[in-house]
Amino acid sequence: MIRSRRSPVFPSVRPSTVQRRRDLYREALEVIARRHGDPDLSLARVAHEIATSRRQLQRALAEVGDTSFSRELQRIRMERAARLLSAGSLPVQTVAGAVGYRQAAQFAKVFRRHHGVSPSSFRREPRSLAA
Repeated sequence: MIRSRRSPVFPSVRPSTVQRRRDLYREALEVIARRHGDPDLSLARVAHEIATSRRQLQRALAEVGDTSFSRELQRIRMERAARLLSAGSLPVQTVAGAVGYRQAAQFAKVFRRHHGVSPSSFRREPRSLAA
């Protein structure tokens, strides 16, 4: 019996393409994690840094990670913000800036949507960082 070398996840895509998308996904996550505090971080900048096109990076994020650039950036920023808020007494404005937000109000809005509580409430009652 001859087995197909096609990936079960991407049945119509060559194995080398699947591997390349996995590599792009991994590299993109590394760049996002390293540069999450840059308020100007964009899909185009990450794609340029890992030497691919924006469209190829979008495909890798969608197909390998079932996510998008903006969702992944937000997830990483909110995870880091939760750690900073839990670890100390930095002002919310400082935490917002550290994770890439220019406006504390915008940061607070996104934080509340992501974690279900305001940054100040989160600091008073730290929760599991699994959110």
